[in-house]
Amino acid sequence: MAAPFFRDAGPKAATNSPLATRELFGTPTSVGFPKTARILRAADFRKAYNQGTRFTGRYFAAFCLREPARMDGPRLGFTVPRAFGKAVLRNRVKRRLREALRVRLPEMAPEWDIVINPRRPAIAAPVEELRREVDRLVAQCRKQ
Repeated sequence: MAAPFFRDAGPKAATNSPLATRELFGTPTSVGFPKTARILRAADFRKAYNQGTRFTGRYFAAFCLREPARMDGPRLGFTVPRAFGKAVLRNRVKRRLREALRVRLPEMAPEWDIVINPRRPAIAAPVEELRREVDRLVAQCRKQ
């Protein structure tokens, strides 16, 4: 049996277009975030939590772990609990922070693993304030 056809149903919005991920200033937010720059395994997240140094800020808490043996570039991971809000909010805050960090990736030392735990104020924070907070995180990692 074929699915019913609704004549009035127009085309669906394209959610993967560059226009769907624009910030307030109209700049595209996602140019690329290589898989090698991500923390994907639960064991790596746990290791960063247990052995890493905690950095706290207004918009997120970060756990920075230095792995001198690994020199393939800094890796980032994001954890946002369900209590944070609906999936739309969780994904939005991850996108915003990922973009702020992606721009700074080349400046970070290659041996760092950083796990970010966003806080609720990060949802509505101005882009410049997020970038300032990320700059503080990068400077903190350089000191260690």
